[in-house]
Amino acid sequence: MNKLVLWGIIITVAMLGFTYLAVGTSEGGLNGDVVNQLAVAGAVVLVIVTVFVVIKYVRQMQNDTASGELADENWDGIGEYKNDLPMGWAVIFLLSTIWAIWYILAGYPVNAYSQIGEYNEDTAAHNKKFEKEYAEIKNDPARLIEMGESVYLVQCAPCHGLKADGIDGKAAKLRHNRLDYASVLYAIENGSNQLGGYMTGMMPAGMASGQTAKDIATYVANGLKGETGSAAYATACAACHGANGDGMNGMAPNLTAFSTKLLNSVLENGKKGGIGVMPSFKNTLTPLQIDAVEAYVIDISK
Repeated sequence: MNKLVLWGIIITVAMLGFTYLAVGTSEGGLNGDVVNQLAVAGAVVLVIVTVFVVIKYVRQMQNDTASGELADENWDGIGEYKNDLPMGWAVIFLLSTIWAIWYILAGYPVNAYSQIGEYNEDTAAHNKKFEKEYAEIKNDPARLIEMGESVYLVQCAPCHGLKADGIDGKAAKLRHNRLDYASVLYAIENGSNQLGGYMTGMMPAGMASGQTAKDIATYVANGLKGETGSAAYATACAACHGANGDGMNGMAPNLTAFSTKLLNSVLENGKKGGIGVMPSFKNTLTPLQIDAVEAYVIDISK
């Protein structure tokens, strides 16, 4: 027997043996799970096909010589022969296509059981039960803030810090500070279209630039106090945000204090700013939890 074939058989047997030891002898084994069975069957086929293909083409490299008509195109003197597609490749492609169709429609159809689907259903049922059980908290501000603190510590503190101080500029500072300099400057220079629900709509980019933009960012980050940037703010920003930065009764975001409307938009849609990108928590938190976090953040930012 050819040494190459012998080594192929040895490697195949060894790999199939390892597969059996890893799956067949483990607790539960395949346990009638069609997904595991298909995965193992696929692994077996992959091993056999891989070894067969390696043997075939190694032997070709050892014994075969190039033949046929060269294509007209070449690259630095390296050309290609106009040979037909190898029959084995065509057969494997056809069989793979047939197997894929069978797998989707019969082997593991798209509407079959899945752990992710079960998890999503369980989560939805739990969230519904949670919302119903704690619905009355909305009418108790103290308990709502207490719930918001619990949710904040789990979902928000890793970025914003346990004390909501932004962890040295890694995220927005939420305590005793309305907006941070980097976020304001980013919005001035790049615009902001992620805050929905305001009558003034998207904030366009380039409302100011250069030192003027930096002065406005400093002025807003200081709570609209001081002389630096005040005149530029009045010219570029006051028409929408108001002379006092209060958002003109919801026409635009309030720049002096957090509002439920602003926090709700950020939590549900996420936000991209000068510090980084905050993801959306729409599918992570329930509506009640979002209300609670908003109440907590507003409370600690006063």
